[in-house]
Amino acid sequence: MRAAVLHEIGQDKLEVLDDVESTGFGPGRVRIRVRATGLCHSDLSAMAGVLPQPAPFVPGHEGAGEILEVGEGVTHVKPGDRVVVCWLPACGACPACKRGQTQLCLAGFMNAGTPNFKRPGGDVFGFAGTGTFAEEVVVDAGCAVPIPDDVPFDIAALIGCGVTTGLGAALNTADVDAGSSVAVIGCGGVGISAIQGARLKGAAEIVAVDPVASRRESALAFGATKAISPDELPDAKQQVTGGEGFDYVFEVVGRSATARTAYENTRRGGTLVVVGAGALDDHLQLSMFELFFDEKRILPSMYGGGDVLRSYERTIALWRAGRVDLESLITHRVPLADINEALDQMRQGTALRTCIEI
Repeated sequence: MRAAVLHEIGQDKLEVLDDVESTGFGPGRVRIRVRATGLCHSDLSAMAGVLPQPAPFVPGHEGAGEILEVGEGVTHVKPGDRVVVCWLPACGACPACKRGQTQLCLAGFMNAGTPNFKRPGGDVFGFAGTGTFAEEVVVDAGCAVPIPDDVPFDIAALIGCGVTTGLGAALNTADVDAGSSVAVIGCGGVGISAIQGARLKGAAEIVAVDPVASRRESALAFGATKAISPDELPDAKQQVTGGEGFDYVFEVVGRSATARTAYENTRRGGTLVVVGAGALDDHLQLSMFELFFDEKRILPSMYGGGDVLRSYERTIALWRAGRVDLESLITHRVPLADINEALDQMRQGTALRTCIEI
């Protein structure tokens, strides 16, 4: 089968090969024919070594498709079922799951160290234990979440990561107050989803911050009340909040520098939500005095900060009701053969989400 492979960490191009085979099928596992997958910035981060991932590997973790085969003991799906790929499945038995914090379950991360594919030259891993830049993938049954027939594969793919992460950051983690002021730093697919979440919660002012003009224009269409470049943030803080700072600031870039900027633009007693996935060695510096004196809440948001399955269901319900716009998030479409074009679109900031059609 065909799959896009990164041979070594640090390379900026993928090679589309036709000699890749999915592996690991057996009890408790399912084989999925991938139909659509989104390109998330986390894929680029893994390719660059920002996020830890053994190589060679097949990127992609935001996918949807149909079940080809189920292993012994799998009862919740059957061949032909449409599913979204969940890269962080809950085991249901660990302390985090028992506390109801299923987004903190580590079972999915353990899968990242087991090869999902092989080639004549040896084993190939799947990013985050999945690897959806391939025609098919074998994953734990918990990674296959059934979706209704009326949800297109491209929309379902977005729900598998970016939309769930961004919406959840506003709805679950921050629980944005109606009438509040919000700033979102980084307005790709995840940031736009956070904007839509803040709008759903009734935020009065939503300021989108991004260096790319096309993304700022898109943010206004999705519910931002103001869209600015990063160097305009001080003026916006003054105009919107009287210089006090925003009630909520979402950092959706994954860098300490932007997290520091987000902190400085959060009002005293306000909430900074860290959504971006950053590097292990990129440290955010805060003084003990400002932590004490400012009493700002710093809330990391992992995969939307809530039960993933419930978040999927909620997103589908909101989409059906026309309360969130998912179709317009897909600004580009490319076939798997042109995957490197999608990577360039992401790096240049010209795409909110590129759908890779497989």
